Amino acid sequence: MLFEDVDLLDVTGPPEVFSLARRETDDAAGYEVVLAAESLDPVTTGAGVRILPDLTFRQAAERNIDTLIVPGSVEVDGERRVHAIVDPELVGWVKVLAGRTRRVTSVCVGAHLLAAAGLLDGKRATTHWSTAHQLAADHPEIEVDADPIFIREGDVWTGAGISACLDLSLALIADDLGEAVALRVARQLVMYLKRQSGQSQFSVPLEQVSTTRRIEDLRHHIMRNIDLPLTVVDLAAHAHVSDRHLTRIFKAELGMTPHAYIESVRVEKARNDLESSDATLERIASACGFGTTDTLVRAFRRRLNTTPTEYRSRFRSSYAV
Repeated sequence: MLFEDVDLLDVTGPPEVFSLARRETDDAAGYEVVLAAESLDPVTTGAGVRILPDLTFRQAAERNIDTLIVPGSVEVDGERRVHAIVDPELVGWVKVLAGRTRRVTSVCVGAHLLAAAGLLDGKRATTHWSTAHQLAADHPEIEVDADPIFIREGDVWTGAGISACLDLSLALIADDLGEAVALRVARQLVMYLKRQSGQSQFSVPLEQVSTTRRIEDLRHHIMRNIDLPLTVVDLAAHAHVSDRHLTRIFKAELGMTPHAYIESVRVEKARNDLESSDATLERIASACGFGTTDTLVRAFRRRLNTTPTEYRSRFRSSYAV
């Protein structure tokens, strides 16, 4: 589907993957990508690139569709908070086209359109972590899980961040043509490893906007002293509140306990260190306040479903020093 201000990679990523599948199977894959929009006029994406549709939504509704891919678009407010855009007319077309398709997929915040169309009711679904709270708030009937790369619920698939459209497309190919073909395509994409549906988005959302100066001061205090054994007692003393009150305001402002927030900050710092340096795990564990490598490993398994060593091998920058 195409519409104004759509995310460019949401639209162009899957066709690239499917074209490689055709190449890897000498066109036996049988994929034909068709772009549909409200009219045949050029559509301007959020990146400013103009794309020509192949047919209109009305024309698409007269065809049998194998896979409907629904991309998304966002707007950013004055405080740099991201919000998924849900156009009622688009939602109407999603409902119509979904009735003509074998399977429905969403890329990134396209999940919000599927949700508004009622296609995710009673299902588990994912979207980009920055709009997951919006999806959960708008649709309490959906089990929103912001962690996985993609989720399959029967014939409905939802994908996470924009680049996760590649992983989702590979999973669709594996479902259609088998793992061997999907792995050959992954190699052509220079993807070190085809990520599985349960794998984390590898992004810790630490940018929640808090409304009190006390929490902002605590967050900065945690960042400045992340290598120290920060306890609830220490933080409560710093904020001049009781332990129980500190836990209450953390849950109200950031949606998690002080312990969970501190661990998320430690993991984020460790993640960055693993990507950008050759420091040993012992040194990173110490610098991030984990104390021991065992604690570091347990935190990575708990939050990212991987180990620090596996993470570094996959995401270490070639410019790391």
